[in-house]
Amino acid sequence: MSQRKPPELKLLFLERMKKLLSGEDFKKYLEIIKVPPVKSFRCNTLKIAPEKLKQRLENKGWKISQPWKEHSEVMIVENELEPGELGRALEHLLGYYYIQELASMLPVIALKPKPGERILDLCAAPGSKTTQLASEMKNKGVIFANEISLGRLRILASNLERCGVANVLLTRKEGSAFCNRFLKNYPEFKFDKILIDAPCSGEGTLRSSYQTYIMWNIKTVKSLPRIQKRLFLSAFKLLKKGGEIIYSTCTHAPEENEGVVSDILGFLGDSIEIIEPELPKELKSREGILEWEGVSFDSRVRLCRRIYPQDNDTEGFFIAKFRKVRELEGGINPNEGS
Repeated sequence: MSQRKPPELKLLFLERMKKLLSGEDFKKYLEIIKVPPVKSFRCNTLKIAPEKLKQRLENKGWKISQPWKEHSEVMIVENELEPGELGRALEHLLGYYYIQELASMLPVIALKPKPGERILDLCAAPGSKTTQLASEMKNKGVIFANEISLGRLRILASNLERCGVANVLLTRKEGSAFCNRFLKNYPEFKFDKILIDAPCSGEGTLRSSYQTYIMWNIKTVKSLPRIQKRLFLSAFKLLKKGGEIIYSTCTHAPEENEGVVSDILGFLGDSIEIIEPELPKELKSREGILEWEGVSFDSRVRLCRRIYPQDNDTEGFFIAKFRKVRELEGGINPNEGS
């Protein structure tokens, strides 16, 4: 694995990571973030079967591996390619595959979408998870894909078209406002499943985005949980009884992960249950932490899953899965997430 010299990590970030990862584990983390991420992508089964795509790419001289036995659509190019070759290959332009980081595929795998379901992708752009949802659903059922940014919405629409996705309705609104408006206009319409891949501080993306080194600051980490909780509480109202939600981030910050989950469990009480997400058997994941900087979390956050770069040669991710047990009496005030 070739290494690059990244920008200097901010001292406070290092101190926080050292609290999460001690000793040799912390050293391995510091080494892996200097290494570029693997060249991973996901076969778009709406257009081609994984075995046929693998054969096509191997005929080009690419060495393809499939790291997760039960998910043959997930692939890695093991040999060196020319700069930009993965993105300009004919198979990519035809929508036969979607370039996607391995850990980024896990929230949809954990959600287990099925053909015919109603699914809400609340923070959808640029479309990696939306196209993954559609692929798993075989273009049957409906996905509401919401995005607040017009520029990112255009990218999302382009990716959906390239991948042959035909079961998505695009909406443009701030996430919690979308949920509130939708509930008001269509009170009887409930979703089977909801994906909240929440806006976050992005600490898990250091390997692929050096901008993260520069942009990271503790104020962002401390301010985002309010938005994240508001998104979740608003979305919960649109979920049917027995329906499931995935809450995911690409950060390691406990404030945005276990802290948010713990507060959600407190807000929603016995109307919700947290369940352990099913992830690929080959993948190493860790339990959610129970305490951070003097704050104790609900013991059930153990069922969350932390994905660290040094464990699987991926980026970092956090995944929590929930099931709606019943409607909350008296309703929900999303501002409780403040």
